[in-house]
Amino acid sequence: MVRGPSEPQPFPTLRPLLLSGVAACALLMTSGAALAQSAPTASAQTDSTTPTEIALDTLTVAATRSIETRAVDALAGVSVITSDELQQLMASTTQQVFFGIPGTTVIQNGNSTQASINIRGMQDFGRVAVILDGARQNFTQLGHNDGAGSFFLEPALLSTVDVVRGPVANIYGSGAIGGVVSFRTKDANDILKAGQQWGVETSGEFGANGPMGFGSAFAATRIGENTDLFFGGTLRTQSQYTDGDGNEVLGTGYDTWTGIGKLTFRPADFHEVKLTALNLDSTYTTGNTYPGTGTTQYNTDVANRTVTASYNYSNPDNAVFDWRSTAYWNQVNQDQTKVDGTCSSSTGCVGDPRSFTIDTLGFDVNNTSRIDLATVKNAITIGGDYFHDDVDNQDNYGFGAGYNPSGERSVGGAFVQWQADWTKWLQTIAAVRWDSYELSSDTTSGTSGDRFSPKITVGISPFEWITVYGTYAEGYRAPSVTEALVNGEHPSVSPYFSFGFLPNPDLQAEVGKNKEIGVNLKFNDIFSKGDKIRAKANVYRNDVSDYIDINYMTAAVPECATAGWTLCYQYQNVAEAQLQGFEFESMYDAGVWFVGFNATVSSGDNQTTGAPLVSVMPNNVATTLGTRLFDNRLLASVRWQWVAAKTEADLPTDSAVEPTDSFNLVNAYLAYQATEWVTAQFALENLLNEQYTIYQQFVPSAGITFKAGLKVTLGGDVIATATPARIVK
Repeated sequence: MVRGPSEPQPFPTLRPLLLSGVAACALLMTSGAALAQSAPTASAQTDSTTPTEIALDTLTVAATRSIETRAVDALAGVSVITSDELQQLMASTTQQVFFGIPGTTVIQNGNSTQASINIRGMQDFGRVAVILDGARQNFTQLGHNDGAGSFFLEPALLSTVDVVRGPVANIYGSGAIGGVVSFRTKDANDILKAGQQWGVETSGEFGANGPMGFGSAFAATRIGENTDLFFGGTLRTQSQYTDGDGNEVLGTGYDTWTGIGKLTFRPADFHEVKLTALNLDSTYTTGNTYPGTGTTQYNTDVANRTVTASYNYSNPDNAVFDWRSTAYWNQVNQDQTKVDGTCSSSTGCVGDPRSFTIDTLGFDVNNTSRIDLATVKNAITIGGDYFHDDVDNQDNYGFGAGYNPSGERSVGGAFVQWQADWTKWLQTIAAVRWDSYELSSDTTSGTSGDRFSPKITVGISPFEWITVYGTYAEGYRAPSVTEALVNGEHPSVSPYFSFGFLPNPDLQAEVGKNKEIGVNLKFNDIFSKGDKIRAKANVYRNDVSDYIDINYMTAAVPECATAGWTLCYQYQNVAEAQLQGFEFESMYDAGVWFVGFNATVSSGDNQTTGAPLVSVMPNNVATTLGTRLFDNRLLASVRWQWVAAKTEADLPTDSAVEPTDSFNLVNAYLAYQATEWVTAQFALENLLNEQYTIYQQFVPSAGITFKAGLKVTLGGDVIATATPARIVK
């Protein structure tokens, strides 16, 4: 694989290759398709004759944690959402941040601000590791409208997002057999330009469907030469929106405010200490409608608090030590009060409270040593991580703590990874990880387990413009507290029908075995000087042994009959589940205009029963077409996403998830940089006013929505009086 800071040079026989089957993917992009990755905002480019950096050119360490490389060069399914893309999206929800990212869907009902991520049909209970500024987000609330593995996030806080698909990211810790999503929030460097001592960024938005209002203010300053201070907050309020049919969707209003502070100190050259504190508070009303029993509604107040401390050392002249370390604490506390519904022993009465709390303590350390032996460049990374979940759920008036049991889980592991660049055209990555876990509660005996998981990747670059890679990687996921310990009767849906949940403390951990073949393409100067094509495509198959899925049983099962239930549910190990698919991500950028294409095709089934897996998301295609005008002060783009239907034939016969129709979602964006300091933005979402409900969601999405926003930035210069410590790269 070709590596290095320089761009690939134009390949002399590119044009005939584009017309051949060798470069069919590139031909697809240049024939009028477009991509779901947005282009940079108007303020990001200064030369109208040269395209800005494509997202796939963005440097990331997400794939290996050791070697910084461009996303297009990564030997894995890696996508990067840049700060410029985030600004253009004007995302009100976490779901909108991931518009069209291949193989990735965020499930977020309109009546709740919590979100869960599905990658390649893997979701819930930590199958996708969600990391915010280095801290894992492990909250779970099992329910009709809630993800069994969710988190709370304000999109306006984000600076960049890295997405790694598949268990190739097992170096991130136990559980990531679906992949990893790493969020980085804004920092001083996102506000301060080179040479500035202080900076302020304020923004405001208005949305017509609801309506919605948003405001933010961030400030940063350099105290002396080696200390940065960043702080700020956001406030977002959303009234109940209307869907594509013009009906008001009850319960879709919410209020969210956040506060964030960061202190970065560089005590000496190449040493960096960073302290981060983040608080999010969100209030909304959520609930369910049960046939024959009316509506059950809860006023909900969520507090998500994260504190991280990191110490990093990176000296380009020191080949032995390149150190990264983070310690963190995350707490999610969700307090609910019943405000509507019938009074019963299983659901409680109006005015009854319940709460769901998780405290997660953890750390992550790793070091990379770089050794050149003859012509072989080696990078050896050794690391370890650990987290402890303490789940404390209380419901003295209903069953909320029954299907969300309390308990503790400790998960730790260590890994070693060897990356070798043998020649300009051959690269290998080999890794092995050891994981261990313990699970316990006050009422159920504990369980534990451990395992070694290997990974091997080979990348071949016969020419500068193409890299072909193959990967075999295993991942290991410990069962969660909820899966192993859920226990008790579900609120009855009729006087003659009752069902419940049985615990299963003997659950075995899941093991994912992923096989993947991919190709990375990059061309420059194809049709005009400075234009670019970037593309990534892959096919994969993930065989998951001991896959944990919920299984229903009739009263013929003794445990069900003893409890007097008509049927019961229990999380059980499936002998094997198989998920496979194809992903494509691309962009053509000529500066004045840009166009691209994304596609996801996936399927999955229970290999024991032959039934399809509920968690596999529909196939979809997403595109973008845009232009930059007036010396790049004006940026306009249109995005379209088609999502296939999920029919009853695509679901197991006992599925509680409803089929969904196919839909087309069209969004239009406009950004104009009036001055160096002022940028106006506009968005028209769901331009076709489509009536649609995203698969696995219970609430229809919003109809046509107009948004307008204004961002103002100010900054002051600094006069250098001393030599600052060189910062960590």
